[in-house]
Amino acid sequence: MTQTSRTIRIHAPGGAECMQLDTVPVGEPGPGEVRIRHHAIGLNYIDVYYRTGLYPLPMPLGLGMEGAGVIEAVGEGVTHLNVGDRAAYAAHPPGSYCDVRVMPAMNVCRLPDAIDFETGAAMMLKGMTVQYLFKRCKPAEGLEPGDFVLFHAAAGGVGLIACQWARALGLRLIGTAGSDEKCALAREHGAEFTINYRRENFTERVRDITAGQGVKVVYDSVGKDTWDGSLDCLRPFGLMVSFGNSSGPVPPFAPGLLGPKGSLYVTRQTLFTHISSRERTQAMANDLFDVVGSGDVRLRIDQRFALADVQAAHRSLEARQTTGSTILLP
Repeated sequence: MTQTSRTIRIHAPGGAECMQLDTVPVGEPGPGEVRIRHHAIGLNYIDVYYRTGLYPLPMPLGLGMEGAGVIEAVGEGVTHLNVGDRAAYAAHPPGSYCDVRVMPAMNVCRLPDAIDFETGAAMMLKGMTVQYLFKRCKPAEGLEPGDFVLFHAAAGGVGLIACQWARALGLRLIGTAGSDEKCALAREHGAEFTINYRRENFTERVRDITAGQGVKVVYDSVGKDTWDGSLDCLRPFGLMVSFGNSSGPVPPFAPGLLGPKGSLYVTRQTLFTHISSRERTQAMANDLFDVVGSGDVRLRIDQRFALADVQAAHRSLEARQTTGSTILLP
């Protein structure tokens, strides 16, 4: 049976205005696929990268990497999901900005009954990102309770999860944000220290906070604007974890500078390497479900937009007017 779905697509890279609401046919799932009807859809900065062409893909292109809803149909070979299951995902390929879609089942996980659809849509990409950052991206000397870490954009969707998860792990998180209000929000969610980078030099403040020692690891989704200063925040043998570039890509740099700065380590991470198998995806999701279910991490959804208002949602995100998580509602 073929049905149709309202789907946000772009036909060429560009600004928010290039997104349009198309009606597309949706058929039955093939082997290894499911059809899911969304109840809520997550908005993430990676969606902007695809829209602008920074991460190029063939056109026309559906946008969106995250959603939650109900499984309508299951293809051959799918054994971990059944028709009627509540489910959530963060996954390739893009295409979650829609009412219903057929997609690979590998990264789709059954959503615990205690977690509502809006929370499910807001937490999968951002929450599993924090999971791999704290559990898999550790400095050479390890990461233990009491260690200092620096987390940029601490009042965003990923950041607020990180503040809470760091507190649960006993890490001393220093968060940066672009206003006093956002700094206060990060502290409310578990950041021990915050820095308003618009009026403070975050490198100097980190050195003050750590008594000149620096942090073991920097988690940086901002990119160009914070890169150089972040390297100077690290202690010897510290780890610089780049996982985004909201201010623009990091310019080329000479690896030789890492030696004089303390024999530093640098890595560029992406969630989709970490969820490249069904087993790994489920293990990471289970860890996330546990920390949310326990109450150690609570999802804050500060913006809700109708699917048809996606252009306004993107403009707010790019203007850094959002806090916490943002979702689209079909």
